[in-house]
Amino acid sequence: MTTAFDPVDLAGTPLRNRVVMAPMTRNRASGRVPTELMAEYYAQRASAGLIISEGIQPTPEGQGYPDTPGLHSAEQIAAWRRVTDAVHAAGGRIFAQLMHAGRIGHPSVLADLPGDLHPVAPSAVAAAGQLYTSEGLQDYPEPRELTGAQVRQVIEGFAAAARNAVEAGFDGVELHGANGYLIHQFLAPGTNRRTDEWGGSVDDRVRFAVEAVKAVVAAVGAERTALRISPGNPFNDIDEPDPLPAYTALVAELDPLGLAYLHVLEASPEVRDVTTQLRKQYSGTLVLNPATDGPTDHGALTLVEDGTADLLSFGALFLANPDLPARLAAGGPYNEPDRATLYGGDHRGYTDYPTL
Repeated sequence: MTTAFDPVDLAGTPLRNRVVMAPMTRNRASGRVPTELMAEYYAQRASAGLIISEGIQPTPEGQGYPDTPGLHSAEQIAAWRRVTDAVHAAGGRIFAQLMHAGRIGHPSVLADLPGDLHPVAPSAVAAAGQLYTSEGLQDYPEPRELTGAQVRQVIEGFAAAARNAVEAGFDGVELHGANGYLIHQFLAPGTNRRTDEWGGSVDDRVRFAVEAVKAVVAAVGAERTALRISPGNPFNDIDEPDPLPAYTALVAELDPLGLAYLHVLEASPEVRDVTTQLRKQYSGTLVLNPATDGPTDHGALTLVEDGTADLLSFGALFLANPDLPARLAAGGPYNEPDRATLYGGDHRGYTDYPTL
């Protein structure tokens, strides 16, 4: 029987176990550049089979939140190299998550950058709610609708950032197609009201995700390319009342590409039926960030044993437990995450969680 603690070959990248550190925004960058503290944070968690980085903006206008890092400048590439070197020196593997926030952003976050930058989206539909900025909470603005030519530029931005990620020493890249950010905005009918080749029918709504993945495959190879999705996830004001048709169409396009993995985030236990269907359809490696009811997610380990997933990703539990694989193997105990220090700040609630 396969367990979460068995090694696995991830499209040519050997992993010591099947416990994955999920991507988590922590807002610790300095001027959009990774810091030495970030290198320490990731290296502490290198016992994961695979670390997936926090969301990294592929282009300047892709930034959604303050103090998040990019991968579009020489300074950023050099700083990420210090992070990946630290992870590799500790025996770990790390993928960069490329995240274009789309409409989930605010002009004030981009105000110090050159050019007239503003959040963009498939359609000019503002998200409900507010965003934390350096000027406090502010309403989400109406995004600028991307032109057809601009859509192609965004896709090339993903590919360029993927090349930068490999130069920075990452073992691969994961495109963020979940949680209501740009790729998810193209997939969902409520945020994609286009009538051109990028919207309307299911096939046209999945086109952006497919073309972005193909562009990254062409740039760095399928073995270094992955995609994260979250079918039916309402986060960031996304409405997907019937997600299965779009995601089965998406997976049908992805399956022949030979990607490193497909990463499924379950927003609620009710999505398991969709996960099961995609698992049957997708012939490659499936990473699952499961929705569970338990306080530690320890019971999720059986999802590898019963074949629901090939690898399991953990978020807040990994944040608070840098040696999570050892704790899972021992059945605990587990540190509780400090919610007050999740975003921004210094080492507190970041690199000071104790190991066993």
